[in-house]
Amino acid sequence: MAKLPDKCFIIADPKGGAWGLAQEIYNSLNKRTPDVFHLNEVNIKRFRNLELKPRVADNVRRSHCFYIADSNQDPQYWLTELAFVNHTLKNSSAGEIIDVLPNLFFSRQDRKDEARVPISAKVVADIIQLYANRVLTIDVHSQQIQGFYNIPLDSLPSFRTVTEYLQENYKEILNEDLTIASPDAGGGKRAEGFARRIGNPHIAIGYKVRIQDGKIEKLVFPKEQVENRNVLVLDDIGDSFKTIDEACIELREKGAKNVYAYCTHAFFTEGYEKALGNLEKLFIGDTIKQPYLKQYQIPEELKDRLNLIPFAPLLAEAIYRISIGESLSALFD
Repeated sequence: MAKLPDKCFIIADPKGGAWGLAQEIYNSLNKRTPDVFHLNEVNIKRFRNLELKPRVADNVRRSHCFYIADSNQDPQYWLTELAFVNHTLKNSSAGEIIDVLPNLFFSRQDRKDEARVPISAKVVADIIQLYANRVLTIDVHSQQIQGFYNIPLDSLPSFRTVTEYLQENYKEILNEDLTIASPDAGGGKRAEGFARRIGNPHIAIGYKVRIQDGKIEKLVFPKEQVENRNVLVLDDIGDSFKTIDEACIELREKGAKNVYAYCTHAFFTEGYEKALGNLEKLFIGDTIKQPYLKQYQIPEELKDRLNLIPFAPLLAEAIYRISIGESLSALFD
């Protein structure tokens, strides 16, 4: 096994939404290899006109630097801060700069779908790889955007962590009556990976027609694949949760018994109460850190339907493997 570097830094803004995640990752790694991984603050000075100036607290020369970006920010601030921190680390002679992006913003905009619009995912890739050496994220929306990068981009699949969580806490859901469902063909690979992980071959792929962003005209599932079965709907991004709500309605119309849902990146912008009310359980990843949810004042009777799945152990394991030059492939199985 390759030797660990002399010093690795887990870097985050102590006043930002990613600091808690950075601490959890650091604590996990420090227990495993004391005195190798260190927490390092990047302090973001914000001027009155909203310009920003980051400063990394400790010397990072020749060190592996894992910058934990804050996915709770507005995407535009997230991108500006990411670029400036990367440049700061590069200018400070960091040995290697690895951006840990729990949620990779702009991944949905991976192609030119109408006239005179940007391919935003490509723009983000160009900005990141100006200074960073590698990107680590979870369940990127469009796998094909890896082709936009000339540096390694590792999108860790979350299904391993999610299935372990369910087996430990909700084993009754993972029975032979369960069908794994994806709202569209784009999530088919995610559903297949999840089904393989639990040894269940039952998969249902939906078909949706979107008339405009955030509005769905129709969502259809094959009746023979969901009738008289429990269904777990998988999606990577929960914005208004309209897709999951429409899936739930369609599945119940087709005779599904209990309907559960899992979403990796949950933003809860609007309308989530309806989806939460229609589901037996909603499982979400913590890439968007809580107590972010507190501002939404979830009704008391619905709170027990929402379950948060932590990803710090998954990211810590990936960071450890990257640091020692070990393969990440085991995390994709």
